[in-house]
Amino acid sequence: MEFDPQAFQGTAEYYAIGRPPYSDQLVDIMSRELSLNGTGQLLDVGCGPGVLELELARLVRQTVALDPEAGMLREGQRRCLRAGVENVRWIQGAAEDIPTLGVGPCRVVTFGQSFHRVRQLEVAESVYDLLEPGGSLVLISNEVDGRPLPDGPGYPDIPRAAVRELIVAYLGEGTRQYLGPWLQGLATKFENTLMQTRFGGSRTIYAPGRSDLISDVDTVVANYYSMSYSAPRLFGDRRVEFEDDLRRLLCEHSPTGLFWDWPGDTELVIATKP
Repeated sequence: MEFDPQAFQGTAEYYAIGRPPYSDQLVDIMSRELSLNGTGQLLDVGCGPGVLELELARLVRQTVALDPEAGMLREGQRRCLRAGVENVRWIQGAAEDIPTLGVGPCRVVTFGQSFHRVRQLEVAESVYDLLEPGGSLVLISNEVDGRPLPDGPGYPDIPRAAVRELIVAYLGEGTRQYLGPWLQGLATKFENTLMQTRFGGSRTIYAPGRSDLISDVDTVVANYYSMSYSAPRLFGDRRVEFEDDLRRLLCEHSPTGLFWDWPGDTELVIATKP
């Protein structure tokens, strides 16, 4: 899937609220695996509202946050300033623009759940050129498929299948292709892609996901509004009707209005430049 610059228009505020976080061990694992010590530069491609910047900026001297959606950049900058994270430079652009950005050599280039939306071979080669010797490309995502299920806090799961059907009912059958299991097995696909580049391969490691996440109805609604396939603008003048139906469906599945929201383990596909 190639990135549509308009895909996430109007989703930034919901992304920051609704997307479950990465593993709470991500910073320690990145620091250890990549020998990050507060020096060098990190480029985060498809940064969204500063999710990785809030976590990883402390590990390097300078961070460059790149995203094609202006609303994401504004939200990311606001959140980082509020958290006192000041070593971030924000740039509007796509991954394919990397060769023209004038970004200096990088110790790390990250893609947080965004590499599947770019021209992967082309972009991986551009990243290779940008990295300093020993630097790494890191593809970060939450992975449920095939990961051991931890014990939960006792609340019901989010009724994802029923929500998918509701979205299709409002937006049409053409939406269904974006709601299926097509994202499963991305690590293997990424590994195959990276084998074809000058990186010559990669390794995959996992950080344990957060098993204690509890989401209320508002958070679940925000999560779906943060998705490109169910962004608020897509519902037009039926948005209020859709949201009423979504909230009703969620309350039917959990009278308390609370859900266990295990995002899976955090998967890191790491390719290192010799």
